[in-house]
Amino acid sequence: MGIRHHVARSSLLLVAVAVAPSQATAPNAADHSIQRFLAQNDTQHPYRAVRRLEAENGSRAGWLEATTDYAPETGFRYQVTAEGGSEYIRTNVLRAVLEGEQEAVTRGEIGRSSLGQDNYTFQAAGVDDEGLANVLSSPRRKERILVPGKMFLQPEDGSLVPLQGVLAKSPSFWIKYVEIVRSYAPIEGAVVPVSLESNAQCVSSGPPRSA
Repeated sequence: MGIRHHVARSSLLLVAVAVAPSQATAPNAADHSIQRFLAQNDTQHPYRAVRRLEAENGSRAGWLEATTDYAPETGFRYQVTAEGGSEYIRTNVLRAVLEGEQEAVTRGEIGRSSLGQDNYTFQAAGVDDEGLANVLSSPRRKERILVPGKMFLQPEDGSLVPLQGVLAKSPSFWIKYVEIVRSYAPIEGAVVPVSLESNAQCVSSGPPRSA
């Protein structure tokens, strides 16, 4: 069962050995990028976005679109504006993703989700062919809002480009795991998430195939 989750552009309210030179400097470059990244302000900025979620499991498929808002004063809110297909997929998979995020914010977990040393340990993994510093991120806790995986940073300033991995904890009983790729970009002087793609694996049990 695959689920694709798209977010529209957010608007801010928000022993020495001989090695080749590139091999010797890549780890240092990645370490430097980590330090630059951690030195940045990790404030959670307000945003407004439109999301489209799609999922299918065998003969069942569903989709929905929703407007989402986040602000420290009001928390995370969403409103479904259009939907179609399997009610089981929409209720137990798609809405579960949004409700899991809303619940996490309501419980005060938004700060516990930030990409900082309070929530993660980081390990440099060299520089890739595109010149991005690769960094392995390991959550200190198993929470559904944290993502064990890999970050890709701009080496010159440590700006986060994409983050990919699997949610540390499933947002719903009906979902085995959720893989994500979250992309970031600078907007009005702050690096914020601008898109999110997700793939989820459902549990094998469920209602009749007609649902």
